Amino acid sequence: MPHPAPEVVVRGITLGDIPGFRDAVGAVAAERLYLARTSAFPLDDAARFVAANLAGGHPQLVADAAGEIVGWCDIHRSEQEVSQHVGILGMGVLRSWRRRGIGRRLIVTALEAARGTFEQVQLDVYATNQHALALYASVGFVEQGRKRRGRKLDGVYDDIVLMTRFLDEPHRTP
Repeated sequence: MPHPAPEVVVRGITLGDIPGFRDAVGAVAAERLYLARTSAFPLDDAARFVAANLAGGHPQLVADAAGEIVGWCDIHRSEQEVSQHVGILGMGVLRSWRRRGIGRRLIVTALEAARGTFEQVQLDVYATNQHALALYASVGFVEQGRKRRGRKLDGVYDDIVLMTRFLDEPHRTP
């Protein structure tokens, strides 16, 4: 008889989660479909990113399944001086944990945590990632534009869809 999957807890990241976070990002990046990178970033870079988010009070969440990081969602402040009111969202869920509502739980929790810190949250998503486009639209993101053929990997182009969720506008999550 198969063992039931462990319960997934969505919670704030801790410094102890940095290796698991980096590994989760690396696993999704290695799929070469969803992220702007194709491999894991150095552990020191991951540590700096997490520490900066924690110090800045920016939402950074993980999906924890019995101590394994199976997903993440972070919203960090735009680096542009005139866009400090804007948060930039990044997220992912390990392949074997997808289609279980984990991504929705992560993004809804992160957006709620972003209220009072950011006026809007932006993200880039590839046009071929129909599941992500549907998820983002379902939580109130709207398309702001496209970068035609903005991604090229292995000679294949994809459009980059620019989406924004305005936090001061009401939205009901289905």
